[in-house]
Amino acid sequence: MIIRNGIAYADDERPLLKVSGVRPLDGHRLWVRFSTGEAKVCDFTPLLSSPAFFPLRDAARFAAVYIDYGVPTWEDGSIDIAPEYLYQNGIPA
Repeated sequence: MIIRNGIAYADDERPLLKVSGVRPLDGHRLWVRFSTGEAKVCDFTPLLSSPAFFPLRDAARFAAVYIDYGVPTWEDGSIDIAPEYLYQNGIPA
């Protein structure tokens, strides 16, 4: 909630979190730099049992990660993951 001029709004003033850099690491991990300037390492292993991320079990496919509009993406945009998830579940690098 934001209060401006005495009026409460159901909104959030925090800027949208985006990924500005990404590198695949061994063991299905990603090094990620965020728009905040912070860098974290995120382990994808727990996600690989999900049907949405199953194709990324292949190391070559996982390594083909790229950023599309601030979001880590694979497979021509058919697989992506929210920057917020990576930020919350990543370990500071």
